[in-house]
Amino acid sequence: MLSEVFRQQLEEAVNDVLSYELEQFLGYERYKHTDKEDSRNGFKPERKIDTKYGPITIRMPRDRLGLFVSALIPPYMRRTEGTENTVIDLFNLGLTNSEIAEAVERMYGTKVSRSTVSNITNRIISSIESFKSRQLASEYAVIYIDATMMALRRDTVQKEAVHIALGIRTDGTKEIIDYSIAPSESKSNWKEMIESIRERGVTRVALFCTDGLNGMEEVISSVYPMARIQRCLLHVQRNIASKCRVSDRAEITEDFKAVYTAASREAAIGGLESFYAKWKRKYPKIVDALKSNSNMLTFYDFPKEIRSSIYTTNMIESYNKQLKRHFKAKEQFPTELSEEKYLVSQFERYNEKFLNRVHRGFGKVTSFWFNDSYGESAS
Repeated sequence: MLSEVFRQQLEEAVNDVLSYELEQFLGYERYKHTDKEDSRNGFKPERKIDTKYGPITIRMPRDRLGLFVSALIPPYMRRTEGTENTVIDLFNLGLTNSEIAEAVERMYGTKVSRSTVSNITNRIISSIESFKSRQLASEYAVIYIDATMMALRRDTVQKEAVHIALGIRTDGTKEIIDYSIAPSESKSNWKEMIESIRERGVTRVALFCTDGLNGMEEVISSVYPMARIQRCLLHVQRNIASKCRVSDRAEITEDFKAVYTAASREAAIGGLESFYAKWKRKYPKIVDALKSNSNMLTFYDFPKEIRSSIYTTNMIESYNKQLKRHFKAKEQFPTELSEEKYLVSQFERYNEKFLNRVHRGFGKVTSFWFNDSYGESAS
């Protein structure tokens, strides 16, 4: 539910503001050295605070002299009153100076300076900017690209495309690389993102996995001309099923599945030829479309240990479904910034979770990448 999203945002925001309160109390920012007598001293034991969105976990920072007392979350406080409305305002009211000033004034009970407003605004925006500008690995074994639709209000509410790139590094660890929001999915949006990925330090990509949006091969090749491309075969299979009679659907699907589950490229090619011979008279357009697709069997050029992970974009599609699982059909983000804040918080959680986890099969093929033509320097 959307309330769970707000609960997560609230928890993150409250802990950010607590950290900021201590900074203001001590007079210096976190990680900066100082000669002052008082200093940070970790955190007090975690405690739960009840809010109208559900319980949140508070990590109260403390100073070495024990003098800091939070104005936002006083000692022994177990339930918020107007706090959550104030903090959610920081994310969802559009973040104008006047709105934030009003929110912070309600929070602290006194008027605040422009520098304080600017500081809090910058904290919200900088987390997004930092994610989108961070330096990336120089080489990726695989980059999956896919778009998912999420409801967003821009005067009126419409579903807009969230373009997402998920990468597996050559050591087998994975991360969400980048994202963008646009009214619809398009190759121009993807080109802008892929160019941004290159500008952030990615010089070589061995393989891109894509759902087959028209023009994507040209977009990818214009930025990474030596990268290989794999069309998602589950998308191809669904497309085949949608263009044949219901009575033929199970049989034609099984015949195509036999192609991408074959033990070798040679066997897969033989399976395709059999598929063409069997179905070309009844469904010539399906066969012609398959013959024009040159990126269906690319995954056979890669080690068998990872083929089950690269013939489809299922990995990123599954993640995109997770992003939307809290939302009902009629719920939406009130601003683009609130959507971005939610997305970045989810991406950062994902990246932290998989920072040191090697994806299945990739740990066995770390020496494979970039020893030959599988991905060269970007243009």
